[in-house]
Amino acid sequence: MQYVRDYYKVPAKRGGRVRYTGDKEPRLGTITAARGGGLRIRLDGDKWAMPFHPTWELEYLDGAA
Repeated sequence: MQYVRDYYKVPAKRGGRVRYTGDKEPRLGTITAARGGGLRIRLDGDKWAMPFHPTWELEYLDGAA
C-alpha cells in the first residue's frame, strides 16, 4: 500500500472509502488491499473486491488527492 501512495501520490489506505466514476453512475467502495501496484476495491453491494488502477476514475473520500 505504501508503494501505491508514494508512486501515484494518492491517499490510499486499507479501509479507505472511494467513489468510482467509471460506471454509468458513480459507486462507492472500500479499499481492501494493494497488489501489483494496483488497488483491490469492493464496491458497495458487490460480494468480491475487484482490481482498480489507483488514479483512473477514483475519488478518494478519506483524504486529499
